[in-house]
Amino acid sequence: MSQTTPSPTDRPLPDLSDAIRMFEAARGQIEFARRYSLELLEATPMDRWYEMPAGASSHVAWQVGHLAVSQYGLLMFRMRGREPEDLKLIPGKFRKTYGRGGKPPESPEGQPTPQEFLDKLNRVHELSSQVLDQLDPAELLVEIEMPYAVYPCKLGAVLFCPIHEGLHAGQIGVLRRGLGLESVR
Repeated sequence: MSQTTPSPTDRPLPDLSDAIRMFEAARGQIEFARRYSLELLEATPMDRWYEMPAGASSHVAWQVGHLAVSQYGLLMFRMRGREPEDLKLIPGKFRKTYGRGGKPPESPEGQPTPQEFLDKLNRVHELSSQVLDQLDPAELLVEIEMPYAVYPCKLGAVLFCPIHEGLHAGQIGVLRRGLGLESVR
């Protein structure tokens, strides 16, 4: 007889002290995942970011844009809502192109440059860290909409962030290999 994994809504929320410990651990994982992503990106020539290897459905530029949109959504929007200045940071067109379900542009024409992607990725990361620094720990257990991992609350979004980034770092690694580049690790 096979066992099924309970859905996130079936799991009881942790108590606040456990949630705080999980939050702090996730923050370390977020930093680790970002350092690894940046290591992969530094080893990828920027003039190759828009190349889509044969058989691939994405390119490095899309992955980086997606990481920026996702971290914004998980660690800024879900923690504090949308602020007016967010529309400049992550405009609607950028969110639609690089968000979940977005289609990677076939050409860099009209798209951000690799340096602009890196700048946005770094800015979102910096602002996300500030949001998390200011988050009242009691807010961790406030319910939110998908996506989240394990728990349907703000803590779940924080826990999902490094998992999501690690997944896309893996995709960047595969794309790099498809471009004929040496493995980083």
